[in-house]
Amino acid sequence: MSTQRSVSELRQDFKILDQEINGKPLIYFDSAASTQKPEQVVEAMRAYYYNDNANVHRGAHTLGDRATSGFEGARDKVVHFLNAASRKEIIWTKGTTEAMNLVANGLAPRLNKGDEIIVSRMEHHANIVPWQMLAERIGAVVKVLDVSENGDILVEQLDTLITAKTKILACTHVSNVLGTIIPIKEIVARAKANNVITVIDGAQATPHFKVDVQALDCDFYAFSAHKIFGPTGIGVLYGKEALLEEMPPYQGGGEMIERVSFEGTTFNQLPYKFEAGTPPISQAVGVGAALDYLNSADRKAMEAHEQALLTQAIELSKGIPGMRLIGESSNKVAVMSFLIEGLHPSDIGTLLDQQGIGIRTGHHCAMPLMEYLGVPGTARASFAFYNTAEEVERLFEALAKIQRMFT
Repeated sequence: MSTQRSVSELRQDFKILDQEINGKPLIYFDSAASTQKPEQVVEAMRAYYYNDNANVHRGAHTLGDRATSGFEGARDKVVHFLNAASRKEIIWTKGTTEAMNLVANGLAPRLNKGDEIIVSRMEHHANIVPWQMLAERIGAVVKVLDVSENGDILVEQLDTLITAKTKILACTHVSNVLGTIIPIKEIVARAKANNVITVIDGAQATPHFKVDVQALDCDFYAFSAHKIFGPTGIGVLYGKEALLEEMPPYQGGGEMIERVSFEGTTFNQLPYKFEAGTPPISQAVGVGAALDYLNSADRKAMEAHEQALLTQAIELSKGIPGMRLIGESSNKVAVMSFLIEGLHPSDIGTLLDQQGIGIRTGHHCAMPLMEYLGVPGTARASFAFYNTAEEVERLFEALAKIQRMFT
């Protein structure tokens, strides 16, 4: 049952926020890169190591049973979180990047020389490079779905981009640079009408709003736990069962096998066919705790609070001379990329850090988008439900101070 808690109550769960940086109270505006972890997640992982530490699936003892229960219980929580049709459709990975590489490798047998892969221009490198590598290996062609000046995806381009040779369409659900929310359901419908497989990067969507993979009808969907207030080193790949059954294993070793002999090997059933070796057990327990945390809260209230912070930031940006927002879609999550005339983004980041404020600077692993926008990089402030209106005010007071220093 979800309950509405105040921001100040939620912040108490994030012990890392209660500290000073360079003599100033920490303000963390880099949640798009990695969210902070509530005490409940840290405690769940600690409890696993203190009480249940053992390998999963194969131990004929109580600790092995406990570890397996926690590990597989977390998978069931992901099934619910994404509204997947079956636990067979949930694969543990190291993160979104490995998930994309797994899918690209698995879909390779479907492609022939000259086939086409469509990738949007606003993708993170994790959803570009694996497709380029696949295209080079097969002799396929990568085509680009473009972006408008204000940062929206040009969905109508698909009418001409999709041809009889198009086999895969890879697209982010939310841009990590611009914050734009992509109309994935519409994109998937257009692709499906042409028998094109859809691969969705959900790393930036899952922290901000509920995702229903069955409603989206996408073929694959991936996210990273460290973006949803969980641990690093683990992520999730959702894939439709029929496609996963068809795909070859990504790695060979223990767990992903049914029987091994020197005459030949048969592979394990889903989802274990794609989970070779000892899995990230404690991290999975942490994922389960993170999902419990999100499910116990009022996510609509969280989303509304984040949007209020974004609206406040956009309004305050008008008071900073020479400040330019990059990506002004009317439908976006609480991510604000910006430039200030006469200042390099890295200098902005360094000067803000001196005032206790952490943001991201650079190309954000989206160099093709930066090239298209004609900028070397941006400064990016990304907000989460544990941020406050007072922190946003402090950000712009600090930016005004920096701007005055250089004029």
